[in-house]
Parts: sequence; C-alpha cells; structure tokens
Amino acid sequence: MGKKKQTSKKSPPETPSGHSGVEEEREIVSRVWVLADPLCAAEGAELIHIEYQREAGGRILRVYIEKPGGVSLDDCSNISQQLSDLLDIKLETEASYTLEVSSPGPQRPLSRASDFERFRGHKAKIRVSRPINGQKNFTGALAGYSDKTVWLKIGDETLGIAHSQIIKARLVNYI
Repeated sequence: MGKKKQTSKKSPPETPSGHSGVEEEREIVSRVWVLADPLCAAEGAELIHIEYQREAGGRILRVYIEKPGGVSLDDCSNISQQLSDLLDIKLETEASYTLEVSSPGPQRPLSRASDFERFRGHKAKIRVSRPINGQKNFTGALAGYSDKTVWLKIGDETLGIAHSQIIKARLVNYI
C-alpha cells in the first residue's frame, strides 16, 4: 500500500553545503521525522521508519506507518496528502523526490532501539557501514539492544553491532 507524490522541486547537481550523500540523507530523514511523527500520532498511526534514498526512478522518501488493526489505503492516502503539504512548506531541500507512505509489510524495517528489543527472537538482516570481521551483511535472530549496541545471534555466536554503524535493518518474513 502506498501513495506517491512527485514534488516539483529540481535536483541540484551536487549535494548542498559539501555534505556527503549519506549525511544529507540522514539530515532529511531527521527533519522529516520531526514533521511526520506528530502528524501520524494525530491520525492514530505510529511512525515506524523513514528512508530517503536514490533508486532507479530517482529519489524516494518512504515513510512507514503502523496502526492498531492494520493500515488501510485510506490511512496511507490521508497521511501522504497531509505530509506532502507539510513538506512542501517546511522541508528545505531543492532535491526532487517521490513520497511514499505505506505499511511495513513482512520485511519490516528496524531503526529505533525499541524495535530491536520488541522483535527479540525474530530473524533479521542487518547491513553495516564498515566491515565487521570482513563482512557488511548479517542475518540472524535479534538478541536485544543495550549500550547503543544491537545484539544478533548468528549460529552459536552473538555479534554486537554498534547501532550507529547500521545502514539498514529489516525483519525477515515477519507476519
């Protein structure tokens, strides 16, 4: 489920203020979170994750929401329309993007510390920014969160991953 809106803003040739693409993405996600969280709460939904990234069709601003009893297409459409208006006024970026609002589905993204605790025992895939023991991608059972570290049980071992190093984390086939 999702609602898309293409903004009329044009992409700049370079990232602003000399920021790297990753830093710019994090700044935009942070600013969108501040605007979207109270809107979602007012609509009876919980904002669970935001992604801002380049894809084949251009930049995507993807907002995931949950709601008791499930998320309907009307929920996505309503929040998308309101959020789009807010972003047009409050989000200072020249970048063009497509806004999508949807439920998380079976590959639910994980981002907050509470997510890693809430889904303890569930299988997850995690990608990190810097290699750990020579690799960047890990799959295992979530074993909790403490001291800004996500714990992942892989086979007989438990790996600690600094939360700040996680680029992407998702549940695997969560229902």
